[in-house]
Amino acid sequence: MAPHRAEPDLSYLLDRAGHLLRTRMAAALAEIGLTARMHCVLVHALEGERTQIQLAELGDIDKTSMVVTVDALETAGLAVRRPSSTDRRARIIAVTDEGAKVARRSQQIVDRVHREALGVLSERDRAVLVRAMNRMLTDGFGTAPADQPTVRRVRQPTN
Repeated sequence: MAPHRAEPDLSYLLDRAGHLLRTRMAAALAEIGLTARMHCVLVHALEGERTQIQLAELGDIDKTSMVVTVDALETAGLAVRRPSSTDRRARIIAVTDEGAKVARRSQQIVDRVHREALGVLSERDRAVLVRAMNRMLTDGFGTAPADQPTVRRVRQPTN
């Protein structure tokens, strides 16, 4: 007999909602040739001079994925690596004029997908959900225990 569940299965609900959102986001951004990581790097790089390491931290992107992402942005002519104006040892990611145009378009797509996801809720429920999620992330639950390794999703083999 299965044990009695005393609380809603929050892990399932958040994981499933996140999976559906990521899947829809990936499909929508693919229409303009971007990935969610590419969008994230472009938008954060436009906010100010940031190194590749800083952008990786902001987007929660591991080093290998970050290198691949920036390589793809450079190949597409959307960003370039260049020396930092404040630290000659550091390289920053600078967004090209074309990259800035694409970032504006991709932000519209991201906003649309978020609006569609929240659109299934009433205005009141939408506000409650966003407020509750923000509170969960800022009121102590938003940091992982220091002694625990970061949990990453296991990559499935592709055949």
